[in-house]
Amino acid sequence: MEPSVTNQAERVRAGFRDHFGQPEVVVRSPGRVNLIGEHTDHNLGYVLPAAIDRAIWIAIRLRDDRALRFVALDKNEHFEGSVDALHTVDAGWPNYLMGILSELQKLGVELRGVDCVFGGNVPIGCGVSSSAALECGFAFGLNAQLQIGLSRVAIAQLGQRSENRFVGVNCGIMDQFASCMGKERRLIRIDCRDLSYQYVPFEREDLSLVLCDSQVPRTLTTSAYNLRRAQCEAGVAKLAERDPEISSLRDATAADVEALRDELDPAVYRRCAYVVAENQRVLSVCASLERGDMAAVGAAMYATHDGLAHGYEVSCPELDILVDAAHGLPGVLGARMMGGGFGGCTINLVENDHLAAFHAGMAVAYHDRLGKEPAIHVCRPTAGTELLA
Repeated sequence: MEPSVTNQAERVRAGFRDHFGQPEVVVRSPGRVNLIGEHTDHNLGYVLPAAIDRAIWIAIRLRDDRALRFVALDKNEHFEGSVDALHTVDAGWPNYLMGILSELQKLGVELRGVDCVFGGNVPIGCGVSSSAALECGFAFGLNAQLQIGLSRVAIAQLGQRSENRFVGVNCGIMDQFASCMGKERRLIRIDCRDLSYQYVPFEREDLSLVLCDSQVPRTLTTSAYNLRRAQCEAGVAKLAERDPEISSLRDATAADVEALRDELDPAVYRRCAYVVAENQRVLSVCASLERGDMAAVGAAMYATHDGLAHGYEVSCPELDILVDAAHGLPGVLGARMMGGGFGGCTINLVENDHLAAFHAGMAVAYHDRLGKEPAIHVCRPTAGTELLA
């Protein structure tokens, strides 16, 4: 049985004591989901993520020397290094911690060595941003211990920069922002153009967000991601020829894109049409949540999946199978693929009274159509990164 939240924190504390003695601070840092607003961030549009009740717990103690000693409890892996020799390593996970230290150095922070032990219950490889949770939690703890004075938004930006510059992943800021800024029973509508945000209610106690992991490794290659970015930029260039006020797809309307359909490469047209429609769906879903119209939210999720599969073309057969299977089950209001694409998970809006039937029905799809054991995670929006007593 998986440890409770309290036991997760104590497990990490105990792991730290076993290796290094008593920790100075323990941080809980959550993973995230994105209800709607996929591939809109790099087009300066809107996203609607939430921190979730799956997290990484991180125990930290500063050292009097320059040594780094990290332990990943769930992997039973250790790393040793130095603040004076920060460089990427093949092991992968230490890079997320060293990237934070590297970015703090760039800010002029006087660093010391660190002992760090972490573990948790964020599903790995499912697309709920365990990496952002680790980055933000580590930065949050160091911010407190070194009395740096960074705001939550600044910590999210620090995490993004570390992943971009040190880890080498050209991610947007949504993952780190959601992990740092989450609130109980709230989604966060983020404007990726200026990072303004507002909290949107997710008040229904009878509904859960359920993730179904396709167990297909997310293989959105750099070339595939960059191609889609380039296609969107090509569309913007064409749109700007007609209307110089359009500097990103955020500024375009469906009518703008449709008017240029014959002048655009067919793939460019599909990408642009999807992004423009998705931006509008985020706004309409926020309005639906405000008035409690969850059926409309679910319908928008299905529309997003259709757009991701056929317009942006980043789905895969396994994700399509999971969405199709969910669509036919009682109590499922909406379903779609979530994340970069070509693998990862689907996100499903499910009535709690039908969760058992959902598990059973999806198990059939996993067994009969995918030949796999089901990997299903029920979650709810929760508070963001926090120091624990």
